[in-house]
Amino acid sequence: QVQLVESGGGLVQAGGSLRLSCAASGSIFRISDMGWYRQAPGKQRELVAVITSGGSTNYADSVKGRFTISRDNAKNTVSLQMNSLKAEDTAVYYCNADLLGINIVRGVYWGQGTQVTVSS
Repeated sequence: QVQLVESGGGLVQAGGSLRLSCAASGSIFRISDMGWYRQAPGKQRELVAVITSGGSTNYADSVKGRFTISRDNAKNTVSLQMNSLKAEDTAVYYCNADLLGINIVRGVYWGQGTQVTVSS
């Protein structure tokens, strides 16, 4: 069974920083893309950032210049450094991974989410 577990969420004042981490574990052969999504109350889930196995990154326009996504392929982890946080960043943040299990079956997995609350 593959599992993604997020950590690092919490309450922070506007202008502050948080670092989210996600660890993938279980019967994993290889992880392709990893990303972070977020969903605010009453709104649709949106892509925040994605990083490929080769290290290429893409960001939502709303977070460019403030957030940085990174990964450690040896540890099957992905992180999101969030700086200059705004109240609009308040949401539940979800880790996502597109991977091959040890049986070479492709699957897309999601973490349970971690709450980020930014006070203004």
